[in-house]
Amino acid sequence: MEFTTERLILRPWKDTDAESLYKYAKDQEVGPIAGWPVHTSVENSLEIIKNVLSSPETYAVCLKDDNIAIGSIGLIPPMQSHTEVAEDEIEVGYWIGVSFWGNGYIPEAVRAMQRHAFEDLECNAMWCGYYDGNEKSKRCQEKCGFKFHHTELDRPCELMGDIRTEHFTYITKEQWLKNGIK
Repeated sequence: MEFTTERLILRPWKDTDAESLYKYAKDQEVGPIAGWPVHTSVENSLEIIKNVLSSPETYAVCLKDDNIAIGSIGLIPPMQSHTEVAEDEIEVGYWIGVSFWGNGYIPEAVRAMQRHAFEDLECNAMWCGYYDGNEKSKRCQEKCGFKFHHTELDRPCELMGDIRTEHFTYITKEQWLKNGIK
C-alpha cells in the first residue's frame, strides 16, 4: 500500500533504500532519542530494512519530488505496542532525518496514518509515545490532536540498554473526526 499527501509519498521500504536510510539514521540526534541505536553502515541499514522496516504498515517517508526515503512511519498493532492498547486501537511511531526537521513533514505523515487507521483499518483510537526530552515528537503529537494520557516511569528501553520515562498520548476516532485535521 502507498499513501500520497500534499508533499509526501509514504511507501513500503525497499532494499534500495539502505543508503538513504543510513544517511539519516547514522545521526546521533535521530535514533537514540526515539529509542534505537544509530546505524553503523549501509549494510546495517539494509539489515534493519529486512528485519524491522519490512513489517506490515511500516512506510518510508519520501518527498514527492524524488521519492527518496528521509524518514519512517508505522502503525504498531496492539500486541507489539509500547503500552497497553485495546484490540481496536493502534500505536503510531515515526522519525525523520535532522535536515528535514521543522518542515511539518511528520505531522503530515501522521495525519495520513490517522486517516488510514480510522477509515481503512476501522480503529477506534490511536496511541503515540515519546521519551522524556523529545520535545519535537511531543509537539508533533499535539499538532495532530493527540492529548496526554499517562506517563510510565522506569521503562526499559531494550535497544538502547537503559531505563527511561515515556509519556503516552491518545486520540479517539471521535476526537479525530471532530478536529477535522485530515
